[in-house]
Amino acid sequence: MTRDLGVAVVGFGWMGQVHTRAWARLLHHYPDSAVRPRFVAVADPDEGRRELAVSAYGFEATYADWHDLLERDDVDVVSVCGPNFVHREIGTAVAESGRHLWIEKPAGRTAEDTAAIALAVRKAGVVSAVGFNYRNAPAVEVARDLVTTDRLGRVETVEVRMLADYSAHPDGALSWRFDPEYAGTGVLGDLASHGFDLARHVCGGATGPVTELVADQATFITTRPAATGAVSHFARGGGDREPVGNEDQAAALLRFESGARGHLTASRVAVGEQCAYAIEVRGTDGALSWDFRRMGELLTCLDQDFQDALWQTRMVAPGDGELGAFQPGAGMAMGFDDLKVVEAYRLAESISTGVQHGAGIDDAVVAAELVHAMVRSFEEQRWVSP
Repeated sequence: MTRDLGVAVVGFGWMGQVHTRAWARLLHHYPDSAVRPRFVAVADPDEGRRELAVSAYGFEATYADWHDLLERDDVDVVSVCGPNFVHREIGTAVAESGRHLWIEKPAGRTAEDTAAIALAVRKAGVVSAVGFNYRNAPAVEVARDLVTTDRLGRVETVEVRMLADYSAHPDGALSWRFDPEYAGTGVLGDLASHGFDLARHVCGGATGPVTELVADQATFITTRPAATGAVSHFARGGGDREPVGNEDQAAALLRFESGARGHLTASRVAVGEQCAYAIEVRGTDGALSWDFRRMGELLTCLDQDFQDALWQTRMVAPGDGELGAFQPGAGMAMGFDDLKVVEAYRLAESISTGVQHGAGIDDAVVAAELVHAMVRSFEEQRWVSP
């Protein structure tokens, strides 16, 4: 039996709208879902966004102050999609009010923030979802199956790249994202957290956790023109130049519990790279490689000799991950927003069953602790344990 699920969104910028579209499409792709989303309320300080929430998305009510949204008795789940610095306060308040929580990564500005949100979720007994959407790609699910069923043999190396150019322009506006007080870390929280979750999801059972790492980081564009008002990743500034407070690029060497080794690199200023988010896993008997820009393809090197082995391209097909809910045949592409629909579906399943499906706040805690370890390693110039 399908029941109504009162949906609210705090922060109705691009990501808040992505969450809303995901809920709107839930029953299109998963008609047997036990919940039927109903758009109840949006909270956002920007009047134009509030008007859009009603006119384009059909929300029943809007508020400038998110506290007012939590006063309603018809809200069951809240998407928290504002800037990092509001996540701890709002995320904990949502959980403490007894509502389920869908929060965008990196959840909090720091590992401490993220742990506080997780504690509130556990104490309240609500369920959670965190925006680690790349793990939802069907090819990534195939990769996980190959690794966890030992098709690659014993895993030797794991390499993750999270490269983007959204901050590559030297006149990119100095938004909150470049201020540690508001954002916490820079590319570490924004992209490296995704990379850690991707590696854990694909290889966790085969490698165990990261036990040690050593990290480096750099800020290449040290000043930017000041921004005015709410701005996107890609906005240009025209004001006086002011210092950038967090890192543009970061990298780490990783040691896993199993003895495997890894490398993670992330950049927000990588000229020539747009969403170059990739993972490569090599084992004693084979290898695999996935790149988000070719989401429906998995490169594999399996069942061959150890030398002169060749890569093969495997197109995902219905039956691989969630592809069948979106496309009827192999070679038909999914997109970023589709991965968020999968995220919404898994949250709906968690709400319906009381059992965690998909990435939750505890996964965000692990990623945040690894990011914090990278910060410590760079500051102390040594190997550290998370």
